[in-house]
Amino acid sequence: MMPGQIPDPSVTAGSLPGLGPLTGLPSSALTTEELKYADIRNIGAMIAPLHFLEVKLGKRPQPVKSELDEEEERRKRRREKNKVAAARCRNKKKERTEFLQRESERLELMNAELKTQIEELKQERQQLILMLNRHRPTCIVRTDSVKTPESEGNPLLEQLEKK
Repeated sequence: MMPGQIPDPSVTAGSLPGLGPLTGLPSSALTTEELKYADIRNIGAMIAPLHFLEVKLGKRPQPVKSELDEEEERRKRRREKNKVAAARCRNKKKERTEFLQRESERLELMNAELKTQIEELKQERQQLILMLNRHRPTCIVRTDSVKTPESEGNPLLEQLEKK
């Protein structure tokens, strides 16, 4: 019922209006209880005469041609936007992968250089320890005041002397 419309006195709460002359049934209102227990075929018989009005029950009305065109246009725009967004996402992912690859290569080079530097420093340390051990017997400074780690003491000098 629309606002401002006068209610039909034949329709009361819990009842449906009669289908009147369309069905050939009396125009008295049917209650929901009567419809609940009614035979399905009888309800079908009451509604069947309405087929000439082309009333499609339970189906959405078909959109007008211009609505179809608008809907198709919306789909096209959405697909195009999605296509652009997907391409942007792929490019971004590719750039990120390339950046990570370059960064990985840079870090690998740095790691190799640092390992080389560590080896050079170890060799230099060994040479300095050897020089210190060779100098110790001739040094005037008391050997008690100079403390060296025991692992760096005479065993190196002994190894070199063996060679």
